[in-house]
Amino acid sequence: METIKVNTSQHVDIDYPVAGLGERIAARLIDLGMILGIGLIFVLLIMLGGLSSALNNVPNLLPIMGGIYFAGYVFYNLICEIFMNGQCIGKRFMKIRVISTNGSQASIGQYFIRWLFRLVDFGLTAQVGGLVCIAVSEKKQRIGDIIAGTTVIKTVLRTDLNEIAFRPVDEEYVPVFGNACSLNDRDIELISEVIATYYKTYNTDLIYSLSAKVSALLKVSIPTGMNEMDFLKTVVKDYTHQTANALY
Repeated sequence: METIKVNTSQHVDIDYPVAGLGERIAARLIDLGMILGIGLIFVLLIMLGGLSSALNNVPNLLPIMGGIYFAGYVFYNLICEIFMNGQCIGKRFMKIRVISTNGSQASIGQYFIRWLFRLVDFGLTAQVGGLVCIAVSEKKQRIGDIIAGTTVIKTVLRTDLNEIAFRPVDEEYVPVFGNACSLNDRDIELISEVIATYYKTYNTDLIYSLSAKVSALLKVSIPTGMNEMDFLKTVVKDYTHQTANALY
């Protein structure tokens, strides 16, 4: 499976899988369905007479509203990706996102270039050019992605049940690190992602790097006899226990 290294806000590199053709087609269909649905609602309102009097009184209103709808359709992807961190509604639903191929967040210029090349990927090639390019390219990029230096990744790692660090904790459990609850949900999610990534790539550098950052953040030392992986799993277990008890 093709992956790309993403540097998180905690400065830990995680390999995320590149989104496949199926996810991208599904995201595209969701977006088209939503846009067409909005247009259908607009037409139904007119047919039901809710806007008929206004349109009769202002003859130019209909082409103006049509122009606004058309502009929204054309610029939908560009606007969404700029203001939704590389996602549109379809991509968010499918849990995929546009990023730069160097692992950083794509720039406005990169979003603009990939949007501009939609004309080549989908318009001039009748939707075929972009799909073929995604299918055959190494990083699942359409032409616009290649020119802009972007790709689309899955934002959620596929993790087997036995690899999940965030599990229910026995009520009799006694936390090892009493201040684990000083972390937040995003920290715990990151730890779980790193653990899941290790089981897929066996990259021990990730475990060593994150365990050092977490121990420094909690201002604790890894106990004698506990390795870095066990330390991270224990922190998650302690956090789960402490936050669960705080709800009662």
